[in-house]
Amino acid sequence: MAIAPEEIQVSPGLFGRVIDGGRRFFDGDIFYAFKKSPLTIAAFVVTVLMFAIALSAHWLAPFDTMNLSSLNLMDARLPPIGWQFNDGGMMVDPDPRFLLGTDEQGRDLLSAMMFGLQISLEVGFASVILAAVFGTLLGLVSGYAGGRVDSFIMRVADVQLTFPAILIALLIDGATRTMMDPDTHQAFKLPILILAIAASQWVNFARTVRGSTLVEKNKEYVQAARVIGIRPSLIMIRHVLPNVLGPVLVIATLSLAIAILTEATLSFLGVGVPATEPSLGTLIRLGQNVLFSGMWWLTIYPSLVLVILVLAVNLLGDWLRDALNPRLR
Repeated sequence: MAIAPEEIQVSPGLFGRVIDGGRRFFDGDIFYAFKKSPLTIAAFVVTVLMFAIALSAHWLAPFDTMNLSSLNLMDARLPPIGWQFNDGGMMVDPDPRFLLGTDEQGRDLLSAMMFGLQISLEVGFASVILAAVFGTLLGLVSGYAGGRVDSFIMRVADVQLTFPAILIALLIDGATRTMMDPDTHQAFKLPILILAIAASQWVNFARTVRGSTLVEKNKEYVQAARVIGIRPSLIMIRHVLPNVLGPVLVIATLSLAIAILTEATLSFLGVGVPATEPSLGTLIRLGQNVLFSGMWWLTIYPSLVLVILVLAVNLLGDWLRDALNPRLR
């Protein structure tokens, strides 16, 4: 029997599924709520702009501040455009090459902020991803296994909650300093910083995922998977995990802002990223050392960028929490 052409079903393929998924997203409630919130749109635009600047810093920055051989001390202590600087009784005029002025080493502040933003976001993202993976796995195991395993993991989490995040990061940094020689510690300072921040944030992910897992593991689809003999590890990964990722996404967004602030605080205290690769926190610390000499721009501009970035990410996280929770709509 011949089959009519209209009865033949063709697989849409990956591209078709992507197009269909995008169409459903733009027609969904989340995108509708996003369009109705001008503050969220502004926060999204600012966040995307910050990320774009950080990712393209090597191409957008007027000067390569990472290359110390390119610095010229004759360009040091120049004020921003539109300002003058009284340096020991001598008025210093701005240089049009340096829009936001320079520091004591002749480093262009605008370029340094672009590279600093890149490092701050790199540390923030890496630490949040590490904390999310580790905390989510522990939360899954704790909630699904229960018993002594659950009690042990949650007691460890309770003990860690008694310590501030900054203190935990300082303890990890101090421990690694004693176990490594100075050159090795300097070479691994960035991974150590990421590990220290992640170690202070995994608890939020673990406790949230544990609570969601306790609810999901008693539902019918999990019981059915047990009956047909699927291994517990596969049940957690294939069935439970996709249903608890909503809160994880919200926590990750809010934790990104906290991680950026934690990195800035540690760098301000001198235990963050190396001074040769300054983040926003390092730039603020270096500017604070010469603040009373009148070089205010070295502290004000990096601080403004840090405040705007953290505020935009926090606003996105708050909106995402409300959008993914039907009770708050």
